[in-house]
Amino acid sequence: MNVAFFGTGLMGLPMAEQLLKDGHSLTVYNRTASKAQPLKAQGARVAASPGEAVKQAGCLITMLTDAPALEQVIFQSGVDDFSGKTLIQMSTIGPSESVAFKQRFEAAGGEYLECPVLGSITEAKSRSLILMVGATRGQFERWSGFFKAFGPHPKHVGEVPHGAALKLAFNQLIPSLVSAFALSLSFVQKQGVHVDDFMELLRVSALYAKAFDNKLPRMLTRNFDNPNFPTRHMLKDIDLLLAEARAKGLNTEGIEGIRRLLKQTVDSGLADGDYSAVYQTVFPPQG
Repeated sequence: MNVAFFGTGLMGLPMAEQLLKDGHSLTVYNRTASKAQPLKAQGARVAASPGEAVKQAGCLITMLTDAPALEQVIFQSGVDDFSGKTLIQMSTIGPSESVAFKQRFEAAGGEYLECPVLGSITEAKSRSLILMVGATRGQFERWSGFFKAFGPHPKHVGEVPHGAALKLAFNQLIPSLVSAFALSLSFVQKQGVHVDDFMELLRVSALYAKAFDNKLPRMLTRNFDNPNFPTRHMLKDIDLLLAEARAKGLNTEGIEGIRRLLKQTVDSGLADGDYSAVYQTVFPPQG
């Protein structure tokens, strides 16, 4: 299949590699061109422009930062007729944004579905991402085999924008859990409790989440380099969640506090650090 993959960053690069392993003819485009070069050595064509990539393929996949990036590479690509093309939207965007993109793409003759993912670089490399497919039943049946390049059990969660909604719901839980853990960890450290004792009891309790052990080494060493997911992207996703939740009349005061912690972390110079850097905001280094 001729596939165009837009966005070859932390997640997009290993995902695009899986498509090459499956034998697809792959064209890639990334706004920072150097990030697409590793795929060229593996047999992908690197497009010089979004329009070139769109014209090369029948299947378009977006794994981009946000909706404005998707707008730029798809709808400002210079291609107006998407007849015979399917757009699989895998970026984290708002449900209302996904609906709008669907309407626009279909009005231009194309077919649109969404498949955001849950997981990080390790899962992308091992084809073990959790896939949330927002599509018609017919679309899901046609594409479910293709999606196994990314994860073993693609889940049909309803039509657009159910996939986008689920992705934001999960991404809200991520900083909520890690921020709560950062405060508890900091508190016991300040009280002189051994971290090993705290973790031993936490692991056997109903309160435990794997994210705690995943982020503990970073917090204890205060090393937030080489992130699986940077703080600035987490802040972007929380802003998306807040806008959509408020539009539905939900009380968002709890996540607003976490949003302030993330913003302080970004402003402190850790925008490109792992989002567990929120620990640094909760427990600033002692001078």
